[in-house]
Amino acid sequence: MKYIFFSIGAFLISTSSMAQLQVIISGGFSGPYQQMLPQFEKMTGITVKTLSGASQGTGPKTIKAQLESGATVDVVILSREGLAELVALGRIIPGSDVDLALAPLGAAVPLGASRPDISTVAAFKQALLNANSIVVPGSTSGIYLTKELFPKLGITKQISVKITERGSQATSLLAAREAAIAIQPSSELVNVTGIDFIGRLPEEIQLLQIFAIAITQGSTQVESAKKLIQFLTSPEASVPIQNSGMDLIKR
Repeated sequence: MKYIFFSIGAFLISTSSMAQLQVIISGGFSGPYQQMLPQFEKMTGITVKTLSGASQGTGPKTIKAQLESGATVDVVILSREGLAELVALGRIIPGSDVDLALAPLGAAVPLGASRPDISTVAAFKQALLNANSIVVPGSTSGIYLTKELFPKLGITKQISVKITERGSQATSLLAAREAAIAIQPSSELVNVTGIDFIGRLPEEIQLLQIFAIAITQGSTQVESAKKLIQFLTSPEASVPIQNSGMDLIKR
C-alpha cells in the first residue's frame, strides 16, 4: 500500500483505498462546513456524502428522526441540545463528541427593508411588536424563542410567529417578504441571498448555541470520522467559522 503525505495538517491519503464518509448536519454549522469540505476531501482522499436535518424539533427531517428511520451516517453535526438527545438514545460513541463553534442568535429583515434597532432588550421587543410577521425555525433556537423568550418579554399574544421546520425555510420566507423579521442563529443569516442581517440579539436575552460533532454508534468509518473532526477543529477552521457569524471555542 502506498501513502502520500501532505505538509498541511496530519492527514493521510491511501492511494489504494478511498473511504467514503456519511455526515448529517444541521443548518447552524453548515456555512463553515461547506467552505472547508472541498479542502478536506482533497487533502485526505476521503469522499463525503452530506445529509441535512434539524438539530431538534418535530417532523421527519430532524436528525434524530432520520436516524430512527434508518439513515446510515458516520458523523453528526448539530447543536449540543440535539446531540444530548442522541446520546440519551445510545446513538453516539461515548467520548467522540467535540465542540466546534458558538452560534449566537441574530435577526434579519428582507433585503432593502428598513433595519429596526435591536441593540437593547427594549428596542428588540419593540421591533417584534412592530413586525407584522416573525419567522423562526422549529429547532433549538425556535424552541427557546417561543417557549422561553417571547413569554418572558410578555409578547406571545401580541405577535404573529411563523415556525418552519428548518432555518433555510425561514430565510426563504424572509427573502420572499412573507415575513418582516427572522430570528435564528446568526450563522444561518449571514451570507444569505435576499436578506439583510441586522445583528445579534442583546446579551441579556441571548442564546449561545454550541454546535458539536460526534461519531455515531455502528460507524464503519471511525478513523475517517476522526480525521474530519481533527480538520474541523484545526486552526485553519477559525476563518470560515468567524466569516459565518459564529464565535470560536476556547480550547
